[in-house]
Amino acid sequence: MAPLISNHMDRTEYAILTTIALATVGLGVFTTQQPLGTFLVESAREALSTTAAMAWVTWWALVVGFAIAGGVEAWTSGEEVSELLEGHGPREIGYGSLFGFVSSSCSYSAIATAKNLFKKGGSAAATLGAFMFASTNLVIEIGAVIWILLGWQFLVADILGGFMLIGLMAFGFVYLVPDEVVEQARQNVQEEGSETVRDPVCGMEVDPDETEYSVEHDGRTFYFCSKSCKESFDPEEANTTIRERATSLSGWKALADKQWKEWGMLWDEIAIGFVFAGLIAGFIPEAVWTSVFSGPTFGLPVYVFWTAVLGAVIGVATFVCSVGNVPFGAVLFSNGLPFGSVLSYIYADLIVPPIMDAYREYYGTKFAAMLSGMIFVAAVLTGVVIHFVFLGAGLIPSPESVQIAEVSIEADYKLVLNVFATGLFGVLYWLHRSDSVGNEGHGGHGEAAQAGD
Repeated sequence: MAPLISNHMDRTEYAILTTIALATVGLGVFTTQQPLGTFLVESAREALSTTAAMAWVTWWALVVGFAIAGGVEAWTSGEEVSELLEGHGPREIGYGSLFGFVSSSCSYSAIATAKNLFKKGGSAAATLGAFMFASTNLVIEIGAVIWILLGWQFLVADILGGFMLIGLMAFGFVYLVPDEVVEQARQNVQEEGSETVRDPVCGMEVDPDETEYSVEHDGRTFYFCSKSCKESFDPEEANTTIRERATSLSGWKALADKQWKEWGMLWDEIAIGFVFAGLIAGFIPEAVWTSVFSGPTFGLPVYVFWTAVLGAVIGVATFVCSVGNVPFGAVLFSNGLPFGSVLSYIYADLIVPPIMDAYREYYGTKFAAMLSGMIFVAAVLTGVVIHFVFLGAGLIPSPESVQIAEVSIEADYKLVLNVFATGLFGVLYWLHRSDSVGNEGHGGHGEAAQAGD
């Protein structure tokens, strides 16, 4: 049975990232024209300043984004969606994109959920194309951070490009990947054992064959990750309306639990994204960027294409997924990576090495290679096309517009929003940790599996 991959990076991945960070500092040391001591001090100061600045300007968006995502997940009833994803037409692709958008998952959780939907009969186009991509690259929190750090043009481009990429993936699954390869991949998943289901209280993925905690209610079996979640579950909450959940303490407790789950999955990658953005901004001299992005020597189309390939390769090599990609993308754009190539970098988060290895374990080597290759090609093509569409419309922003600035806490809208966000974060954390509220009922509505699924 292929194991579920962790939502957090392991020691090997941290070691690789540490090596990349040291290489970044080393590159700066060997290319700078400044005295070594001066360079190290000034670069470290700029790195810390950039990291802190990005965290400051995006804090409120992250808190509010995770809270909204938690509310969507906690206050809307769960349902088995695989039947709605069995085809590969516009309807099924639309449903897959919608369910992905509201699921708001980290990349690791998204591929596990997509695998389950595919295993239950969903088409590869709707599950591994639309759902899996939308749940990592078209969600609320990544949109908010893109808007703040890169501008509204990038947000619009991310959405339009996202739908184009989903369309390319659907085309690939329908017309390029042989049906027998797809069915062999489905058979590989089905042979691995029972699928995981969501704990309806905390949202964690649970293996029904391994957990000791379950509840029978109204002909369904609900599975839980722990005794506390089982005891907190209130099946009657499923009959309440969204308005009732949104105006009840237990409903807000459910929101708090869901949003904390999102923080738990993504906090390390977000932090790494900020730190890497600071290191790149602080330690790589401008002369290095100028030599790499020297301009369209062989014409603009060739330049945009090869930098889009480079952007996707950087996305694969950095191991960072989802929201954590955006701060680094802002630094790349401010230093010369073209508009569309930054999108290719962001879109490549579903083919980082640990995820490609998971594809191999889930679906087999042949299908995993095709899936990873299709994502890479789709990310590059989408970046190139969106670049020229926005170039023709005159909507590509200036690199100087990117929010990479010195930290300055002033009495402006950012201070007000961050104070509000900090208060909201504190309240939600208290609700999440409060046992007394949990005993009244969580109001969660995760996936429930029929007994014997």
